Amino acid sequence: MTPKKRILSGMRPTGRLHLGNLHGALKKWIQLQEQYDCYFFVADWHALTTDYATPGAIRKNTWDMVLDWLAAGLNPERCTVFIQSDVKEHAELYLLLAMITPLPWLERNPTYKEQQQQLTAKDLSTYGFLGYPVLQAADIIIYRAHGVPVGKDQLPHVELTREIARRFNHLYEKEIFPVPDALLTEVPVLPGTDGRKMSKSYDNCIYITEPEDTVRKKILQMMTDPARARRTDPGDPAKCPVFDYHKLYSTAEEMDRVSEGCRTAGIGCVDCKKILLEHIMAHLGPIRQRREAMEKEMDTVRQMVLDGTARAREEARKTMDLVRSAVGLGVENGI
Repeated sequence: MTPKKRILSGMRPTGRLHLGNLHGALKKWIQLQEQYDCYFFVADWHALTTDYATPGAIRKNTWDMVLDWLAAGLNPERCTVFIQSDVKEHAELYLLLAMITPLPWLERNPTYKEQQQQLTAKDLSTYGFLGYPVLQAADIIIYRAHGVPVGKDQLPHVELTREIARRFNHLYEKEIFPVPDALLTEVPVLPGTDGRKMSKSYDNCIYITEPEDTVRKKILQMMTDPARARRTDPGDPAKCPVFDYHKLYSTAEEMDRVSEGCRTAGIGCVDCKKILLEHIMAHLGPIRQRREAMEKEMDTVRQMVLDGTARAREEARKTMDLVRSAVGLGVENGI
């Protein structure tokens, strides 16, 4: 039997996941675990690149996020779930890759300047922030992954990883690292309750495991097409954030009905939202129930992650044996 190709991806631990996380990455992960040898990790070291001065929430956020992963459908029997900082080999490879990565490669990273401009309340003039794409490359190639699922905005990061892998293989004349491909996925930009992109920093999120009454309240208060100031005013579904949710949760017939009703003022915004609510509740209810059940079995959840971390560490060690040999480090290489 041909072995499955390996996929790797991770998330920074920022706590419970919202619908943007679910549809932007997690649902794709759940599909991929059936087709590939998948490694999914909590990127807690990456969290320190921006939150190094306030790390207190990282541990709690880690377990909140892992619980949401499992509740949504990640299965540790079908994929490897682990915590980045518990596999120290990531840091060793990060150090070695930093030795060969030209500084201009990092300075041209579009995210570097964008986040410095956006996160003005934080001092991001650190080596760790400038060099985080190298750590990201180490995360990927230490498992000799063949692919990385990403949206279009992440393509520059994968391309940098590819360049670093090629440079290492060329410098040390050994094809240790496969050059990973970007598995481009369609990532819907899900609006938050205020119409802007859903983001914890905007406080406009709908979380996948929050109480049903809270979800109901948020949906009913969501911004709609500003042109519909009154019930009798016609609107445009293309300008209504609620209709973006219908595209994900409602049937084609219901979308046609809602679209027509909006354009003709045949239905009101509350009616539109109630149709959506029925489907969102049906989708999120089982996830919330699984999350509540797992919270009572945290020892089991932790053991799942410990087992996954042990598998990841074993693979990382195999890679680092090859890397040390190629670079000529260690007692076994005559030092």
